[in-house]
Amino acid sequence: MTPLLVVSGGTRRIGRAVLERFAREGFDAVVCARKADDLSALQTDFSGKFPTQTLHTFRADFARREEVDAFVEFLKGFNRPVDVLVNNAGLFRPGQIHNEDEGVLEELFAVNVQSAYRLTRGVVGGMMARKSGFIVNVCSTASILGYTNGGSYCITKHALLGMSRVLREELKPHGVKVTAILPGATLTASWAGSDLLPDRFMQPTDVADLLWACHALSPGAVVEEILVRPQLGDI
Repeated sequence: MTPLLVVSGGTRRIGRAVLERFAREGFDAVVCARKADDLSALQTDFSGKFPTQTLHTFRADFARREEVDAFVEFLKGFNRPVDVLVNNAGLFRPGQIHNEDEGVLEELFAVNVQSAYRLTRGVVGGMMARKSGFIVNVCSTASILGYTNGGSYCITKHALLGMSRVLREELKPHGVKVTAILPGATLTASWAGSDLLPDRFMQPTDVADLLWACHALSPGAVVEEILVRPQLGDI
């Protein structure tokens, strides 16, 4: 059976790069995102690039629990094992704990942590039963560093790394691999409007290539955490 990749937030940058990297290796995929237009454009582009692979899309706002749950039910409807899950959906709001807008912590926690928690719970049972699977949580250097204007984003990315570490311990005996990747400044929408040159950033394909390399290891090896930064360091 053709292996299946699931990517949350998969229409742009890192999520899209991961989707295309795994599709080149023969994976079908299921992708969710907030904007229907982005999903439609992705479907058209994917069909042209990968005519032998299948892509399914689902519109969901991961700030809303009921829409995460609906995506999980959508996945179950395929009656097909999920081989790789990439929890990539994320949201950044600049601010400081003492002055960021009321509700930012709850919004970012819902998108950056709770959606990954619920999506993982929705697919991991099948992986455990098969004693095979690969779960990736896209964290950040903000998962290990606190910085001014990071506020709730840093808090939630720390929490996502904590979830990854707990999940890794839980799934060791079941043959399911868990990798947390902590990218530094990557050329994504979070940097829109920046006057920095593109070569100051890592590329989304750098992250995708690393994750494919992790997946390609033998069953007896796992990369637990990857910290990767631009060559010139943090921005």
